[in-house]
Amino acid sequence: MNYLSFLSAIFFGVLPSLVWLLFYLREDVRPEPKAMVLKIFFLGGLVVFPGFFVENEILRLMENVNFSLFWKNILGIALVEEFFKFLVVFLFVLKNPEFDEPVDAMIYMIVSALGFAAVENVLILFSVPPFFSELFEFSLIRFLGATFLHALASATLGFFLALSFFQRKKLIWLGFVLAVFLHGLYNFFIMVGREGGIFVFFPTFLLFLAVVLISFGFQKLKRSWPISGKN
Repeated sequence: MNYLSFLSAIFFGVLPSLVWLLFYLREDVRPEPKAMVLKIFFLGGLVVFPGFFVENEILRLMENVNFSLFWKNILGIALVEEFFKFLVVFLFVLKNPEFDEPVDAMIYMIVSALGFAAVENVLILFSVPPFFSELFEFSLIRFLGATFLHALASATLGFFLALSFFQRKKLIWLGFVLAVFLHGLYNFFIMVGREGGIFVFFPTFLLFLAVVLISFGFQKLKRSWPISGKN
């Protein structure tokens, strides 16, 4: 891979995440510090590497035990990736003074997820032919699909994380399970949908459902607690 191809892969890999990042940052009435946003975005990208290592080890073990494709996507991929994206927020956001209102939980989970998706996209693009049409097509597909999915799944967890500060703490586990199953089901239906049939429509339906729920979540948090402190 030459220098230009390398830069092109980075540009088209990161672009989908940057577009969604700018879109979702508008949901925050009191914008987060740019340095903090960049930090979480970078760390979200960084955890791709330990995440992929753990993923590969779990999938290898699951292969030996003959797990189904469904559970490989749920436990071997979605569970691992959602855990590492949340880990960034847990370690670097929850105790930070900049985390000062409930909607921040959704914002920072999305930022971490988009950082993760950006690096994931770049790594995949390194194996794509370095032609503009292929790079642009890949970037567009990831923008509408996998990158969007990463943001929505993590936003789901972020919503329940925000609720857990004011209601039952156990809500965070419900959010984590929902995020994992949204992510895993999307991946599963993408794979089985390649063979045609009704499954080809399921990923789009899941994304649409998630968009509705996340939009409701943003409005609920902003309406219920415009500016609140942490417990």
